[in-house]
Amino acid sequence: MPSNSQLSNRKLVIGGFFVLVVIIYIIRLFYIQVVDDRYKVEAQNNAIRRLTEYPVRGVIYDRNGKLLVFNEASYDLMVIPKEAKNCDTVGLCEILEIDKTEFLKRMKKACQAPNSPRKQSIFEKQMSAKTYAALQERLYRFKGFFVQKRAVRKYPKPIAAHLLGYVGEVSKEKAKKDSYYNEGDYIGISGIERSYETELRGVKGVQCAITNVHNKTIGSYMDGKYDTLAVPGKPLYCSIDIVLQEYGEKLLQNKKGACVAIEPSTGEILALISSPGYDPNLLVGGKERSKNFTKLYYDSLNLPLFNRALTAMYPPGSIFKLIGALIAQNDGLINRNTSFPCAMGYPPMGGKPKCHAHGGGKNLIGSIATSCNSYYSYVFREIVDQKKYPKFIDGYNHWRDMVMTFGPGTKLNTDLPYDKPGNVPSVKYYNKVFGENGWRSNTVVSLGIGQAELLLVPYQMANVVATIANRGYYYTPHCIKGVGNEKYIDSKFKTKHYVGVQNQEAYQNVIDGMQGALEPGGTAFSNRLKDIVVCGKTGTAQNPGGKDHSVFLAFAPRDNPKIAIACIVENAGFGNTWAAPVVTLMIEKYLRGKTLRPDVEKRILEADLIHGKNLIPEGH
Repeated sequence: MPSNSQLSNRKLVIGGFFVLVVIIYIIRLFYIQVVDDRYKVEAQNNAIRRLTEYPVRGVIYDRNGKLLVFNEASYDLMVIPKEAKNCDTVGLCEILEIDKTEFLKRMKKACQAPNSPRKQSIFEKQMSAKTYAALQERLYRFKGFFVQKRAVRKYPKPIAAHLLGYVGEVSKEKAKKDSYYNEGDYIGISGIERSYETELRGVKGVQCAITNVHNKTIGSYMDGKYDTLAVPGKPLYCSIDIVLQEYGEKLLQNKKGACVAIEPSTGEILALISSPGYDPNLLVGGKERSKNFTKLYYDSLNLPLFNRALTAMYPPGSIFKLIGALIAQNDGLINRNTSFPCAMGYPPMGGKPKCHAHGGGKNLIGSIATSCNSYYSYVFREIVDQKKYPKFIDGYNHWRDMVMTFGPGTKLNTDLPYDKPGNVPSVKYYNKVFGENGWRSNTVVSLGIGQAELLLVPYQMANVVATIANRGYYYTPHCIKGVGNEKYIDSKFKTKHYVGVQNQEAYQNVIDGMQGALEPGGTAFSNRLKDIVVCGKTGTAQNPGGKDHSVFLAFAPRDNPKIAIACIVENAGFGNTWAAPVVTLMIEKYLRGKTLRPDVEKRILEADLIHGKNLIPEGH
């Protein structure tokens, strides 16, 4: 048996243990109740509410510091279902202009995952100023409901919708993947808003707000001791010229097509126009935004949400002849004085592809100025059928590879989303269509004049002419020239991309031909500009689904070019009739600040090609 002394020691140990436990509990209770206020905050949850402080989204300026996008105060009505007891449901429905069924539907959604009856969620988003004012007066009757401040985008001018993009609610999938977002948060959906979402969105903050018995916020808990400030998004400095963008959109109004202008020396996009477009202010707000989006989405005639400048793929037509002329010279197959016959078409194929009347055979310069189809059918054949290639497909692959160095058939990695690569058909494709050994250069000779399965996106067309203006290289086209106050820009936009042709004499010859296109006898002579040397190329792109597309690209001035631009007007016929006036008017506007051809400007501004109004007879 244990001795008395041993029993006494056990009692002391056991007693000490219980004393220690009691001391720990006392210390813990003291910490919870006195030291750590977090538990007090939770205990007083009926009076203290944690509000998310949403950062102001970064504003966007044009290249000259003019405001393109700013923010305006907006308000969301939030609800915590667990606290929404004895609420004046009828009164709330009256203010929000909803019925009881809609009210119950929203309350049910607020209780379902990922929401919770004990957590706040959006009940009515982006309320109008009128609704917000009416709600504030009677908020004491709506227990469990409170207002949270937001900021929504506003646009001082109704332009550049496809380039700027729009903001919308984050998807459930995105909210699950990215911890920054909660369901109901806003995120950039398209354009710059999407590409630069991380820079624009900023960092959220938190406010512990005190509410009174009337459900009104009366201040910050502990003078904001537990608040964290929101960090505003970074400003973006866009490369577009707001004046040029607005003018270009007016010229393309009531026409389907696209126009892209680039500064050759930097790759900065000066204007990016897709027509028909829409006022970006239409996609701001709550109920009205939803109505407007539905209307735009289902407009099957105009497709205003479709960004033709980046995603529409068109046969380039005769503007593509410039690339063929450069490749053939680079390969030593033709020179400035090379001529090929033309009998209103390509003789080896019985006059197909057809050509227009432009006198007898032309040399290289004349072939560009007058846009001879037969000449570039021969050029294509010369490139593909070179004797140095043992197999025909090797010559074709050489042609294709060289073409793709100029951008067609590839994504240029611009800073705008959803761009398409276009199409330069592969050997594999034609083997599938014609069978191996079932096709030759003349089978696909219309590729030489920018037809067949060849497709380019308008901003690729603009990049091609910018490359020619630079005599053999381009910078990746981009629409942001600076991020944040430090105006940072990704180094990839400062890198020169050299194309497959570096023969400077070849570029000079092609540019001579482009200048000749706007001189007497050239296809764009009627669109020449006084005192500005414009180098351009017309195109009339055949369209299997209807009337030909009007295409024109140009750069100016010839020496030290400031602007390279491409335009396509759908189903409008000859390049000189519609696309060329748009391009040359925009060049005038950008270089002069004004236009000197009021009659041409009036005709383009008033023309309605969508509904067939104000048309004039076509001329080449």
